[in-house]
Amino acid sequence: MALDGIVTRAITAELQACIGQRISKIYQPGDHDLVFTLRGAGGGGKLLLSANPTYPRLHFTERSTLNPPEAPMFCMLMRKHCEGGVIEAITQVGMERIIHINIRQRDELGDVSAKKIIIELMGRHSNIILTDAVAGTIIDGIHHVTPAISSYRIVMPGFAYTQPPEQNKHNPLDVSRNGFLQLYNAAETTAAEQDHEADAGTDAENPKKSNRKPPSQDPIAWIVDTFSGISPLIAQEIALRAKEGPSAGESGVTSEDANQGGKLADAFETVMAPVRENRFDPVTGTNAKGKLVFSAVPLMLLSGKTKHYDTISRCMEDYFGDKGERDTVKQKVSDLIRFLTNERSKNIKKLANLKADLEEASDAEQYRVSGELLFASLHTLSKGDKEARLVNYYDEDQSEVVIPLDPLLTPSDNAQRYFKKYNKYKNSLTVIEEQLEKTHEEIRYMESLLQQLDHASLNDIEEIRDELVAGGYLRDRSKKGKKKKKPARPRLQVFTSSENLEIYVGKNNLQNEYLTNRLAGSNDTWLHTKDIPGSHVVIRGENFGDATLNEAAQLAAYFSQAKQSSSVPVDCTLIRHVRKPSGSKPGFVIYDHQRTLFVTPDEEMIKRLPSTLKS
Repeated sequence: MALDGIVTRAITAELQACIGQRISKIYQPGDHDLVFTLRGAGGGGKLLLSANPTYPRLHFTERSTLNPPEAPMFCMLMRKHCEGGVIEAITQVGMERIIHINIRQRDELGDVSAKKIIIELMGRHSNIILTDAVAGTIIDGIHHVTPAISSYRIVMPGFAYTQPPEQNKHNPLDVSRNGFLQLYNAAETTAAEQDHEADAGTDAENPKKSNRKPPSQDPIAWIVDTFSGISPLIAQEIALRAKEGPSAGESGVTSEDANQGGKLADAFETVMAPVRENRFDPVTGTNAKGKLVFSAVPLMLLSGKTKHYDTISRCMEDYFGDKGERDTVKQKVSDLIRFLTNERSKNIKKLANLKADLEEASDAEQYRVSGELLFASLHTLSKGDKEARLVNYYDEDQSEVVIPLDPLLTPSDNAQRYFKKYNKYKNSLTVIEEQLEKTHEEIRYMESLLQQLDHASLNDIEEIRDELVAGGYLRDRSKKGKKKKKPARPRLQVFTSSENLEIYVGKNNLQNEYLTNRLAGSNDTWLHTKDIPGSHVVIRGENFGDATLNEAAQLAAYFSQAKQSSSVPVDCTLIRHVRKPSGSKPGFVIYDHQRTLFVTPDEEMIKRLPSTLKS
């Protein structure tokens, strides 16, 4: 895991700027996350606390989050105990991935109370726990741990807080170069003795012990097992620096021993020395396996292009991005994606059947000709004939045609049968063409919704689900008699162009319709990918240059089905040339007076554009 004790120390050091600041607002945008808005000396800012089981983290954030209309219970409790409180201390527990935030607050009666927020950044066991700082009891946790889950520690209101079990490892900040060598040599000696006992057959009762490799054979595993807060990534870095030899060390660090232990000790010291002094150089890059990783200290093991950051918060914000939200979104949209994919497949199958019917119905005129030829030649035919060979007087060449007959019917009834087929298929042609158009529209609609789900936020999902319920595609899952309070206007993502103009992006049909048909002015510029499902994009304002137009086209291409393509066609026109046909599906419009731009989506450029959420 990239977030280790060293990264946690870097976070703690950076968050010292929060001491003395007041928590003015608390929000809970998701099941695992809290956002604190801070005010005070140093300018304040927003602090993200996440107990996401896959992407736990704690850092300053500049991202805009969409909060639920009604705050969850844990958020309400945090507001009660922490809003208006002043941060007094932020500390790390040893080199563990645990951070304590001490808060002083005055309650409704004016009495001062002390609270402690404990953030445990420990993978799937991550948690945010609010405790009474004096009594040490738990007020509540964002994730409950019941006795059925764990017998060692319970995270429930009223229970005493118990720290996660200690791993009995050495704190690397307290270990000098010589101390490292002593631990190394002791581990080598112990491993050698165990091997000797195993060979002598005296260690048969403890085979696991004898199977542990000495540090000289597996230095990475030994470093991880011996020192707290050091991840396999940092252990790999130490092993690599040791392999490179003394030249890998920083100035002032000697390599008295030529053996591996000495080199490892030197490498360990070069990594830990700046950490002890809280000197960090956050970086992201790819490792030897091509996986993107991040670190609070420089890494020699990174291959290819690396990116350095001035703060650990910016590094983590860039690394994690919206991964946590995307994972949550994926879990919540799986049923919608399955439903929409099935609906699309059904309509594609229906389209093939309609085309077959259309091909058959296109022979309607031939049935009329056959009927008329039979009526004109009734005197030459008899009941029991299986076919009629007649001259086709509708043909310029007067060629002979063979008309199949039902021998059980009279010639007149056979003629009537062909006329009935003619009328049936002639009438069905109109119906089939209507059905073809409707089926094409359904397929386009399903594809547009699938594209929207690809970029959807948690709020967007609910809007798409509500749209499908309103359209009769899904049943309303909300409890009877309990109506959801819906906002008057949807919230739109608004980007600021390099020329300081606002560019609005609709992420679903509700947002697209509101943006295009209600919010935008007649002289605003509207953009959309040509013949490709995507977002409606609007440049608010009339005076802008090519830079803003290109950025808006980039956004239209990026938030479309052609996100991964190159040279994507994007149509742009004025809003007054865009209209919604009567009775058409949500989000569907037609337009004219357009010109087409061709752009290749640049994700890095789009990420650099400032954005916010507006309603």
